[in-house]
Amino acid sequence: MIANPIQLYKNAYSGLSRENWYLSIVMFINRSGTMVVPFMTIYCTQKLNFSIVQAGMIMSLFGLGSIVGAFFGGKISDKLGFYYLQLGALFSGGVLFISLAFLETFLSLAIGTFLLSVCNEAFRPANSSAIAHYSSEKVRTRAYSLHRLAINLGWSFGGALGGFIASIDYHLLFYVDGCTNILAGFLLIKLLPAVRKEKAAKDAPEKPPVRSAYRDKLYLAFIFLTIPFASSFFQFFILQPVFFKSEWHFTEQFIGGLMALNGIIIVTTEMVLVHKLEGRRHPLYFISVGIFVAALSYIALNILPPSAWAAVISVVLITFGEMLTMPFMNAFWISRSNEDNRGEYSALYTIAWSIAQIIGPAYGAILIQYGGFSLFWWFLTIICIISSLGFMMINYLEPIRKWKKTLYF
Repeated sequence: MIANPIQLYKNAYSGLSRENWYLSIVMFINRSGTMVVPFMTIYCTQKLNFSIVQAGMIMSLFGLGSIVGAFFGGKISDKLGFYYLQLGALFSGGVLFISLAFLETFLSLAIGTFLLSVCNEAFRPANSSAIAHYSSEKVRTRAYSLHRLAINLGWSFGGALGGFIASIDYHLLFYVDGCTNILAGFLLIKLLPAVRKEKAAKDAPEKPPVRSAYRDKLYLAFIFLTIPFASSFFQFFILQPVFFKSEWHFTEQFIGGLMALNGIIIVTTEMVLVHKLEGRRHPLYFISVGIFVAALSYIALNILPPSAWAAVISVVLITFGEMLTMPFMNAFWISRSNEDNRGEYSALYTIAWSIAQIIGPAYGAILIQYGGFSLFWWFLTIICIISSLGFMMINYLEPIRKWKKTLYF
């Protein structure tokens, strides 16, 4: 009875390289300090007395900075390599997080948030390329899931601690986030040797011709459908905490606990889930199902009475939707790339999420101001269902059967 679950977990974690484990440790340290983003809208509205629209604009600028950072991060990663770009992003992001604690006007915080986002998001394409570099194709989906596990383990720890810290002093959130960024940078230097672009190219096996991600028809369809889902998913971290605080009157500690619950479920479940599902169906199928499950979480917020158990149900639903969606999104884009264009593919995927981070807070703030949270949750439900149907539709198109070789202009 006990042996089977233990063996299941053992199989789920076997075959991953030491370097991928090191990268995950670095990410765990970095994400353990992730406290600012989930509490940013509350900080803006409750402590700085910004309007919900101004808070939404701040988070939209975070998304705009993400686009700029991801675009240039992808280009630099493909040209110069992933190692030093990760270091630069971690150290500069740490300094900017600390600086943000001293910015209390709308204009200064908006500019600071944009610059921080540029540095932070430049890290992502380089980090995605590093994960692929250190993993074989056979275990690559699980390598990305291990990375997500580290992110969410750090998120659960940081979210719970962040709620406690926010109840004492919101400025401490910025200091802790900045220090963990810098600590992660030093840890990366300690655990992993530098990898130069020239060396990686010399040691790599023969690669297919370099193709642009911007000319991959199927990938562009994938990106187009990712944006509406991502814009709805971001609300879990951006406006849902505001809803729990202002409408359901939860404490910061309880909101932090809900964020931590999301990470705990992912840490204990995702690797085994991916191990069992990987290869059984096309990635787009699991993406479609996961987005539909996420839609159910928003329905729950509208039809269930305000209560702690209703909030937990919503968080559990969106977490399982996330676990079915995110790993297979990574599996999809990484399988269409190679070492010479991986930064570009990763950048375009990151840009899709960044666009979502711009439009999500913007339409969310407007819908809440003029129609209330009820209209907002129904709107998120609708766009999730549309996105889910779109992924399912392209999954069953005839060209999808040759998705690794065709659909390029």
